[in-house]
Amino acid sequence: MVNAPDPGLDLAMLRGLRAPSAKAGPRAAADIAARIEAHLARHDGYVAFSGGKDSLVVLDLARRVEPEVPVVFFDSGLDYPETYDYLTELAHTWRLDLHRIPTDPPLLQVLTDSGHWDHCAPVGTPVDLHEVLITAPARRAHALLGPGELWGVRADESAARRHLYTRDSRRDGIITRADGTTAYGPIWNWTTEDVWTHIARHQLPVNPVYAKLRELGVPEQQHRLSHLIDGGHLDRGRLTWLRRGWPTLFEQLADVLPRIRQLT
Repeated sequence: MVNAPDPGLDLAMLRGLRAPSAKAGPRAAADIAARIEAHLARHDGYVAFSGGKDSLVVLDLARRVEPEVPVVFFDSGLDYPETYDYLTELAHTWRLDLHRIPTDPPLLQVLTDSGHWDHCAPVGTPVDLHEVLITAPARRAHALLGPGELWGVRADESAARRHLYTRDSRRDGIITRADGTTAYGPIWNWTTEDVWTHIARHQLPVNPVYAKLRELGVPEQQHRLSHLIDGGHLDRGRLTWLRRGWPTLFEQLADVLPRIRQLT
């Protein structure tokens, strides 16, 4: 019996044949490369890599300029199992200068200690998850590698991110922070279609979690590969997809955080 073709592969082929938009075309790519080179020369730093499609494209663009650019993965301890395997394989294949910086304490401990996920535990002090998951690990990464950061944050992902890139009338993808660090988003004004077209055209290896989510019927706009559970995006059925696609993992988490069963 001949197996049915993977619709995801067909879609990737079609995207690869599609002409890139002006924001992602050859002229734009040359400008992005020059800006990445200038950013690294001025700030040093690293590429923030989550294992998702956007940071994959940024990593590809950065490696075309500086193949040995440092790469940082903020490890919450609660990413998809496939993401950890994918990261290991990509680091080996691309010979990445990879730095894994764990959250301290691990995210699961933070969630457990908060009391918000257990019917019986006392509710503790509200937790700033952005500090735990992003700010504190980034602080350690900058101390190690320099004040610069290349990341895959895009303006069309949310109103907050659009504001981040357009405040003070700036539209250059550069974020200058009060702590002296500087982030440049090379694909800040790209669309999701631009991202997938670049991936297909250059045949970049994609995290297998995307295929798993597609098999589960998750709408593409909900294909998020960040932490399994962090308090965000729960209203979009994320825990339901986790329970269906990774049932053993879900039950292990529910034993520690029993309230998540109410959200599926």
